[in-house]
Parts: sequence; C-alpha cells; structure tokens
Amino acid sequence: MHVAKGETHWVIPDGYIPEKSSGELTSHESICVLNTSSGEARLSLHIFFEDREPMENIAYTVPARRTIHIRTATLRKDGMPIPVGVPYAIELESSIPVIVQYSRLDATQAANALMSVMAYPIK
Repeated sequence: MHVAKGETHWVIPDGYIPEKSSGELTSHESICVLNTSSGEARLSLHIFFEDREPMENIAYTVPARRTIHIRTATLRKDGMPIPVGVPYAIELESSIPVIVQYSRLDATQAANALMSVMAYPIK
C-alpha cells in the first residue's frame, strides 16, 4: 500500500500570466501536484485577486500514484479563464495529502527565465 505524503492545504501567493511573450516560447505557469498514495486525490483550487471576487472551487483529480501539471492559463470557472496581466494567488485543497510545486516560464524578454518553487503547505 502506498501512503499519502505531503499536506492537504497549499498556498501559492504570487501568480501572474503575462499579456505578451517574445520569441518562440509562451510565458506560462504550472502547478505540479504529486499524489504518492494508492487513492485518488480530489483537488479544489481557489484563485484570489486584488480587485475582484475569487474564482472558487475549480476541481481537478490526481489519480493514485501519479502527477499532473496544471497550466494556470487553462483554469476556468463558469467558462471564464484567469485574466492575463492581473496578479493573483492560488489556494489548493486536497482530499488527501499531496505535494505541490509551482513553476513559471517568463518569456516576456529575449532572455527567458524559469523559476520553480515549492508551494507553501498549511498545517
């Protein structure tokens, strides 16, 4: 039996999808979720903004002993995506413990930058 590792509640306070990219690559952000358990993880994502109501309860499922990479530009609530050029934050809740990492590819300039950090676990 594979035991769940990680936490059930995570926060990523700094999100931003640039309006423009340069060159061949497109700027993007990804949430990587690792489920080490023998059961599926049911996720609920909440997107918070500085100047508007949050996008709440966006559902995802991570199968047992799998990982998923969620591009934040694909997240939708009632058909609406996260707006580009607007700062936001992410709260992720899971039905079982998971491990969460956040990555950003900034292709707004000719010299691209890739950043990856662990999300902040809430205990």
